[in-house]
Amino acid sequence: MVATRSNKNKGIRGFFHSRKRTWQLYVLILLPVVHLLIFNYGPMYGLQIAFRNFNPVQGIWGSPWVGLEHFVRFINLHMFRRVLTNTIILSVYGLLAGFPFPIILAFSIHYLRSKRYSKIVQTTTFMPHLISVVVFVGIITQFFALRTGVINNILMEPLTGDRVNFLGRAQYFRHIFVWTGVWQGAGFGAIIYLAGLAGVDPSLHEAATIDGASKLQRMWNVDFPSILPTITILFILQMGNIISVGFERVYLLQNPMNLSVSEVISTYVYKVGLIAPVPQFSFASSIGFFNSVINTIMLIIVNQIAKKVGETSLW
Repeated sequence: MVATRSNKNKGIRGFFHSRKRTWQLYVLILLPVVHLLIFNYGPMYGLQIAFRNFNPVQGIWGSPWVGLEHFVRFINLHMFRRVLTNTIILSVYGLLAGFPFPIILAFSIHYLRSKRYSKIVQTTTFMPHLISVVVFVGIITQFFALRTGVINNILMEPLTGDRVNFLGRAQYFRHIFVWTGVWQGAGFGAIIYLAGLAGVDPSLHEAATIDGASKLQRMWNVDFPSILPTITILFILQMGNIISVGFERVYLLQNPMNLSVSEVISTYVYKVGLIAPVPQFSFASSIGFFNSVINTIMLIIVNQIAKKVGETSLW
């Protein structure tokens, strides 16, 4: 009994002694942890207003509890189907178009013979990611402008003799939104895959070359399986945001003429909760909470499927 207590005391002293020697590491991690607690976990306290009729004068705890009333109201709303459909279509379209493109770009850059040219291509494709959303949307607007746009002046009018109001027609909004997003994010997304390709064992390529494998065969049988776990993890994370298409770019590209296809959950929450004549804080919070719950469910489902199929998952 005495020996057990002595060993326990030695273990505790050893634990604190080892932490004392590495206290600098704990100081370094302290700020990120505090930031996480304040800005990620702290706001969870306010989630309860989704279940209350929030009144700023009464405060969160003083506001009456209404349960799931706001969620039921949102589901029964005439806008619910259109907003949810627009969000899902933009998300799925963006995933199908945008997810493979960084992989293809990474393979293209990795297999360029000229390293100088590959660096130029990588820098050029990465630069749009550094542009702020407001400036980026301004560039898009100038490109597709009816009178002064490059697309209309160089392509449409000379070829068809007519100008097209791309941003004012609902049928073009989804294509413009998705493919400009691919343009902006492909270079940044390719960085992760380039790092994975750089870590592939060269002996595997040497063995494949000796066996007579072509460059395309080495891509498919050596490189692709090596970065497949990375692809799977990033795909799971993107599926966790399947009904979150962001806010800034959608809202800035939105106008009354394309509103039928551009009104998504994030923009609807902004309009209902902040700029409405009578802001509905609780109703907007319930919509945001609904969005988060669906994303979490999708994340769990896709993670479990990936774990069973490919044995690669987040947890």
